[in-house]
Amino acid sequence: MLASTSAYRRALLARLGLAFECAAPGTDESAIAAEAPAETAYRLAQAKAAAVARHYPDALIIGSDQVASLGALRLEKPGNHATAVRQLQTLSGRTAQFDTAVCVLDASRGTASTRVVPCRVTFRSLDRRGIDAYLRREQPYDCAGSAKSEGLGIALIARIETDDPTALIGLPLIALTEMLAAAGLPVIG
Repeated sequence: MLASTSAYRRALLARLGLAFECAAPGTDESAIAAEAPAETAYRLAQAKAAAVARHYPDALIIGSDQVASLGALRLEKPGNHATAVRQLQTLSGRTAQFDTAVCVLDASRGTASTRVVPCRVTFRSLDRRGIDAYLRREQPYDCAGSAKSEGLGIALIARIETDDPTALIGLPLIALTEMLAAAGLPVIG
């Protein structure tokens, strides 16, 4: 079970060729005061998996969450053009952190494993004309940081530093395949 309704996470998990279903976790994703972004992602990945486990007590459940930040500023999903413009203007020439957590919960055994995979993204210097042109073409209003690295948003990025490039899209597959194998579900073999 994938504890998510995200089309991005669903597409990433489909790459592994495993049969799976999706369920909406319905988890409150509010941050807790003084909680670091990586801690928020970790807590929410676990909470999403646990929420779905209540309805699927015999399933192997994958929960994931991503928190994007620029220093103390959290970069939420913009939701609209004006907010996306402001985010990309703020990110211009700067490096943001994307912390993506994944939890594999074996509901029948009551065991779970959770990891956070960090990703640092350095944005190119962006001008308003280029930002508007990009946003009109891709409309990434459902993406934290207002850019899709798997699409045209890659043109906004100067550098990506991570151990797992799929973490930036929302589900760290390298970590996940290791965690699934440890839970008794090897992806290959």
